[in-house]
Amino acid sequence: MSGTPYFTVHLLAAEDVRLLRGMLAMFGDAFHEQRTYTGRPPGEDYLRGLLEGEKFIALAALQGETVIGGLAAYVLEKFEQERSEIYIYDLAVAEPHRRRGVATALIGQLKSIAKARGAYVIYVQADPGDAPAVALYTKLGAREDVLHFDIATE
Repeated sequence: MSGTPYFTVHLLAAEDVRLLRGMLAMFGDAFHEQRTYTGRPPGEDYLRGLLEGEKFIALAALQGETVIGGLAAYVLEKFEQERSEIYIYDLAVAEPHRRRGVATALIGQLKSIAKARGAYVIYVQADPGDAPAVALYTKLGAREDVLHFDIATE
């Protein structure tokens, strides 16, 4: 666990399902998508399985026992070389705690984890209209303009 006197950053493990549920609720509020994040919650065994595996990383920013920020990432093993990269799938901070270094601390902790696991890069997407996210990621990394496509499975 790392952090500041204001909050701590905790790498979630199998016994932290309660904190992961807190992250899901916080993501729902932060993204105004409660139905997506809490409408059909995964079961305890499913979440525990994610947390004990090596392909999913969840970091919670905590103020006491309250989740004030969170980061969910996936480890992707590459085929062209024996290496991996980490994709930040979701990153959010609860409204009252924004602009206080929480997101930067979450990414800083992820960088340490990525280095320890031998990942060669961390990448993330941001919507062009999400100015705070674009500013944060521009501060921390190199920008690449790409197109994103969702392909339906049906």
